[in-house]
Amino acid sequence: MQIGAAEEEQTFAVADDDTKLFVRSRIVGPRRITSGIAEGESSEAPEDPARGDRRDVRVFLCDGILCDGFIWKYLWNDLADVVSLTHWHYRGHGRSGAPHDPERIDIAAHADDLMAVRRKVGDPPAVLVGHSMGCQVALEAYRRHPEGVRGLVLICGTFGKVTSTFKGLPVLDMVLPKLLDLALKRPEMVRAVWSRIPPELAFNVAAKMGEIDLAQVQREDIMPYLQHVPHVDFPLFLRMLHAAGEHTAGDFLAQIDVPTLIITGERDTFTPAFLADSMAKSIAGAELVVVKNGTHVAALEQHEFVDAKIRDFLESRVLSKSSQEERS
Repeated sequence: MQIGAAEEEQTFAVADDDTKLFVRSRIVGPRRITSGIAEGESSEAPEDPARGDRRDVRVFLCDGILCDGFIWKYLWNDLADVVSLTHWHYRGHGRSGAPHDPERIDIAAHADDLMAVRRKVGDPPAVLVGHSMGCQVALEAYRRHPEGVRGLVLICGTFGKVTSTFKGLPVLDMVLPKLLDLALKRPEMVRAVWSRIPPELAFNVAAKMGEIDLAQVQREDIMPYLQHVPHVDFPLFLRMLHAAGEHTAGDFLAQIDVPTLIITGERDTFTPAFLADSMAKSIAGAELVVVKNGTHVAALEQHEFVDAKIRDFLESRVLSKSSQEERS
């Protein structure tokens, strides 16, 4: 039996400042029986009333900075029979346009962009899923646009001030101002150097520094990210990272009243596990999952484990609740 045959759709949403945002969606279809069907009978099975119509709930996938979807490679398929999904590219990333308003590059701008994406696909009940900086985007989007949000999934990220906790230290807080100053004074030079970083070299450096688990990760899963990085405008990246470092949703965590799943890598040095533990303690009823030996890309390294946890969370705490609300 095949359940929830999904079709992918691609389009563009338009942000408040007219920036074009790339959007792709995968819509769960009706349950289909592929064996034991008599000639002339319908292959579509009726929706199970106890499970509700999963097409009414949409998972929105929010990337980390510099990313354009590489982290969702397995989740995109593993949830295809469970719930409809929408993934989008941040302004200045992937197939989205550069920001029309160059000052709108902070977390609030991304959160409003996510609302534009939600409206573009019909504003269905939403589960906001974020990885890395996408956790901040998801949290801020829920704070600014809570209507219809049914749950949060926060993967290898933090609630804010990300540049203060990189590797557990305020390293980026000290380095960023100098890099920003250099990028503003010598933008062409900086762009030239940034665009010429060989992906293979970047992979080997990350492996030697322990930023990825070579025993678990597949090289072909990481290379799309490393190939995309040089194409993002480096000064824009620095300004976005600086803005992410100034943002925090820490004051909002205690107000979150939707089911929340927090996943962290035991060996994540970008957003260390203690940040996930702090979020879980601040959000009432939050579920915390620690991926043993997982790094910042645990969603790729141990995708079967991570995706199963997300799937179970959606089944037990979001979709079942939505079905109960529809029947009441």
